[in-house]
Amino acid sequence: MERDLNELLEYIDPSTLSYQEWINVGMALKHEGYAASDWDRWSSNDSRYHPGECYKKWDTFNEGALSIVTGGTIVKMAKEHGWMSRPKKEDYELNWDSTINDEQVIVDKDWIEGQTINEPRRWSPARQIIKYLETLFDSTDIVGYVTRTWKKDDKYLPTKGNFKETAGDIISRLANCNDDIGSVFGDYKEEAGAWIRFNPLDGKGVNNANVTEFRYALVESDTIEIEKQNAIIRELELPVACLVHSGKKSLHAIVKIEAADYYEYKKRVDFLYMICKKNGLDVDTQNKNPSRLSRMPGVIRNGHKQFLVDTNIGKSSWDEWKEWIESVNDDLPEPESLNDFWNDMPELATPLIDGVLRQGHKMLLAGPSKAGKSFALIELCIAIAEGNDWLGFKCAKGKVMYVNLELDRASCLHRFKDVYNALGLTPNSLSNIDIWNLRGKSIPMDKLAPKLIRRASKKNYIAIIIDPIYKVITGDENSADQMANFCNQFDKICNELGTAVIYCHHHSKGQQGSKRSMDRASGSGVFARDPDALLDLIELDLNDDVYKYMRNDAACKCCVDYIKAHNSALLDELSQDDVLSQSVMIEFCKSKLGRKYYQELDGLINRAREHVTSVTAWRIEGTLREFAKFSPVNLYFDYPVHTVDKTGVLNDIDPDDVKPLWKKAKEARKSPEEKKNERMKALETAYEALKIDGEVTIKALEEYFTLSTNAVRKRVDEHPDFTRKGGIVLRKE
Repeated sequence: MERDLNELLEYIDPSTLSYQEWINVGMALKHEGYAASDWDRWSSNDSRYHPGECYKKWDTFNEGALSIVTGGTIVKMAKEHGWMSRPKKEDYELNWDSTINDEQVIVDKDWIEGQTINEPRRWSPARQIIKYLETLFDSTDIVGYVTRTWKKDDKYLPTKGNFKETAGDIISRLANCNDDIGSVFGDYKEEAGAWIRFNPLDGKGVNNANVTEFRYALVESDTIEIEKQNAIIRELELPVACLVHSGKKSLHAIVKIEAADYYEYKKRVDFLYMICKKNGLDVDTQNKNPSRLSRMPGVIRNGHKQFLVDTNIGKSSWDEWKEWIESVNDDLPEPESLNDFWNDMPELATPLIDGVLRQGHKMLLAGPSKAGKSFALIELCIAIAEGNDWLGFKCAKGKVMYVNLELDRASCLHRFKDVYNALGLTPNSLSNIDIWNLRGKSIPMDKLAPKLIRRASKKNYIAIIIDPIYKVITGDENSADQMANFCNQFDKICNELGTAVIYCHHHSKGQQGSKRSMDRASGSGVFARDPDALLDLIELDLNDDVYKYMRNDAACKCCVDYIKAHNSALLDELSQDDVLSQSVMIEFCKSKLGRKYYQELDGLINRAREHVTSVTAWRIEGTLREFAKFSPVNLYFDYPVHTVDKTGVLNDIDPDDVKPLWKKAKEARKSPEEKKNERMKALETAYEALKIDGEVTIKALEEYFTLSTNAVRKRVDEHPDFTRKGGIVLRKE
């Protein structure tokens, strides 16, 4: 079991269990490796308890029974009695055995000077206790205290004591006791002193389960002089509600914990004790329990006073103190004077992508589906590895890691080879590309980052590309604070490795063209505002004129490539304008290559023209922190690579969803001439289809078009190639 079953037992009152349930608890403890003393200690809270009985029963538990009753039995009982499972992650998941480092060290214990503590000149036991109670409790809080003791090995030990009275009742009686506190609490032995519990109880017992509010914790240390204890407590600015002299060699600091529940109480006390230990106050860890007894002020102990040294010292609350502690020894740099560097400025990081991104910085590539974002990032990997251009931007050459979170291993490797081939590059620097395939094994980014750092620490990568980030997002992508924490993981990678981190993310749903580039990425605006460079892809709506140009360009390229392959000398006969006209190139090839070759070329040209319809166009815009904004770059995505439009044909095209409605409607409307031509073509098609059955009649055309007689007659009359005779439609000679 990962949980401490002793802590869960605090929620289970043994007096409420049946005999068999009590036995099951013992068997579960033995199964999980606990000691008989743990069972005995817990069982002693029951009036049915008999000393030694637990140990006898313990020896009778055999292996067969233990395999059935496990720690889960205790977990189930604890849940039934109010315990709730908590997440493991906590702001300060620390305990007494945590590793001690140099952070949060405030006090130099070798140089700390003690602060003298003076006993009160006027001794009023009642006023001492009243002030203590008024500081720690509300009038309706039930307070536990102990004045009766029992002796063991020459040491006085407290009994369970009283746990039925409210603070208000006790204060009222103390105010009228003429400092005879024995008349209020009962007489105590001066050899032993008296105790009081610093957290309110429910009036039913004195265990942790009986604590109603987890307000305070006890800090006590007797390993150094009491004056130094006083100095350290004050130097640490512990949020102390009451500081009590124990009457011997220690101070009891009642520290404000202000926890919501027992789980939070434990974590805060662990953090508190850890800070104390780091700073020379070796705290007694047996005092962790919220139901713990502390020394009662206003009491004599072996001839010495137990007295209230001070109240409400240090920080005013737990939250204020913790924030202060964490800020004292943070790892943030100190402010610098600009004057010190004005004439000796540090060098800027070398550009990784010229005009876009520096080495050691972060970049986000955002875009919708089908934009080929993954292919663009693979192209970037290759550009960095080979020291080539990427989308028209020059890249530095170096090692790059591609973290693949989406593709299976084989598909990813094939993609890299396909992109290399499509780019027409010779793979001279494959050793510069490392691929970390994590499909099916991805974990949240806060867990992935340290694993990535460990693997990359000695590889000298100048870029790490993570594709895509939705696989590793930690938290709600619409939450600004959670996404800020998520993006901090990229900073951690950059800082630890000195590498650039590049990642991609998808657009939000809906139209994007009218948005600014930095507002298109899905989720919180943190995504767009965190990286040093944001490149955003948005699709361009290709019209008939562009497709006509692209078909012309494809045909010309086919002709040029074919001539190069079969008779490159012919290219000398072509002018610069010739190679840009498909009609000129086709006629040239017909006349120069011969019928046999031209027929083959004609097939290639037709396939190239058809392929044009599968090509999409995109515009990439940038929001940059380190460089001036660049002009939008227009691209074609011709699977599997992007190519820059160097002709400018895409410059005037707006994304489809950025066009106003009136412009869309206007583009959708056809001119009267276009509509007339469509009607004529439709009539010709209908006439040829109906001619198969013999004469074409007006009636047959009515049924074909589902139009009225007059509408059909009008169509026939406006067509120059048709006439009608009676109810028959005839083609003119």
